[in-house]
Amino acid sequence: MSERIIKVGHSPDPDDAFMFYGLASGKVKLDGITIEHMLEDIQSLNERAMTVGKYQHTPQLEVTAISAHAFPYIADKYWIMRTGASMGEGYGPVIISRKYTSLNELKGKTVGTPGPFTTATLLFKIFTEGIHNIDMPFDSIMLAIDEEKIDAGLLIHEGQITYQSLGYNKILDFGELWEKETNGLPLPLGLDVVRKDLGEDLARELSHGLKESIAYGYAHPDEAIPYAMQWGRGIDYKLGEKFVKMYVSELTIDMGEKGKRALEVLFERGVKKKLIPSFPNFELY
Repeated sequence: MSERIIKVGHSPDPDDAFMFYGLASGKVKLDGITIEHMLEDIQSLNERAMTVGKYQHTPQLEVTAISAHAFPYIADKYWIMRTGASMGEGYGPVIISRKYTSLNELKGKTVGTPGPFTTATLLFKIFTEGIHNIDMPFDSIMLAIDEEKIDAGLLIHEGQITYQSLGYNKILDFGELWEKETNGLPLPLGLDVVRKDLGEDLARELSHGLKESIAYGYAHPDEAIPYAMQWGRGIDYKLGEKFVKMYVSELTIDMGEKGKRALEVLFERGVKKKLIPSFPNFELY
């Protein structure tokens, strides 16, 4: 019997790499399934999940990481996996600046944001008013601030834990704001989704395989952390381990009802502000 090839898209970031280490290394195997990994930045994965080609009716990737913001646009073709979500628990994307220290000072100014379908940009539009934004690659935002091309920047990924040591001012942490606004719910940032045409049984098998991969990483950090740090973008081992543990948590293993409710609140707020087209009804697989 031939192996079934499943293409999996995820970001070249320490937390995603850590989650998928068990599968990528072959230490976790799925019977009859070969995993092909495709590494792209999250905005590119969002766009890929939304794209259906001229001669195809389904997106290319069977399983992919996406921003939570992107899900309403692909809910007809993908299910949300209960495993693999990135959720901030009192922390999240951060607006920083060299010159400014408050949101009021940014009125009429321009903030660099990491892509139109990232959850960070959705949060920016939900919670701020009178501030312009311009989308750019997430890893060019700090440089754009330093070159005075933008007045402030919205950081995702490891920039959230390095900006202070580099002398930037924190204007707003959306994770802190979200926790306060929602009475302690986690902030849903990234999701893993599985294509519906695979069927429920295979979808659950793939979700379980990712859960086993995360468990393997936690049981073998001496293997998984160095592997993840290949995508550390200049951060040292200690910071890399901190970042991984921030975004690969118990909620990543299984978001449960708490994570599901957090997603519902995000979508409700997006619909209310007319920033997403409609509220997507969803179950977890």
